Amino acid sequence: MRTPVYWSSALEDIPAPDYADMTIGVLPAGAPEDPRAWAEGIFSPAVMPRWVIAALAVRQAVVPLLGIRRAPRDTFRVERVEGEEALIVADDRHLDFRCGVAVDAAARLVRVTTTVRLKGWRGRVYFWPVRLAHPIVVHAMLRSAQRRLAAA
Repeated sequence: MRTPVYWSSALEDIPAPDYADMTIGVLPAGAPEDPRAWAEGIFSPAVMPRWVIAALAVRQAVVPLLGIRRAPRDTFRVERVEGEEALIVADDRHLDFRCGVAVDAAARLVRVTTTVRLKGWRGRVYFWPVRLAHPIVVHAMLRSAQRRLAAA
């Protein structure tokens, strides 16, 4: 049996993050093994749980009160794919965000690794509630993508 290695390109630019987490799910039988398909599937508004879409809408409404710009539509666009991992990069004045979505076909796992570097008081205030909700949100998004991509 092969031992999975849990390195992520999400750690390259942010080697000492202020926040980091990893969510691992099972790669469903028949699902694609392409990490881009998984990254796009996880972050697709078409398949996100409704409550996650509502939370993102609240985020868009509230952040200007902190002097933070609203996120552009392509915030979660895949920047690059290297090997088994797709990387999403989003940097702003209040934080730097990386999300690596990896598919380990041999181990039948999908891994979502998030790292965040906070910048200034706005980043810390903004990220305080996000820190609490982030693992729950990512887990729900991954489950939704598993159901959708298993049928693909």
